[in-house]
Amino acid sequence: MKRSVAELVVALVVAGLVVASGLGVVEAEHRSRQLFAELEELHREKDRLQVDWGRLRLEESTWATQPRIESVARNKLHLAEPTSGQVVVIEEPGS
Repeated sequence: MKRSVAELVVALVVAGLVVASGLGVVEAEHRSRQLFAELEELHREKDRLQVDWGRLRLEESTWATQPRIESVARNKLHLAEPTSGQVVVIEEPGS
């Protein structure tokens, strides 16, 4: 009789450990799927940001073209090229 009680206790302990192990596996798998979904979302965000970066670089290059800068200087800032009488050439001593 004592042997059957001891065997029952051992069986219950082993069963408890098996259940706990199974729950651990389920939890690990669930966390793994959550992290994978987060990783995929981060990849999508990275792709969106790369597209935005490319668009902004293109826009920057458009705004920084010589004809556009000259147009802004003339029309908005009312700047003009100096006449030949307004230009002063300074030579470096010893040249």
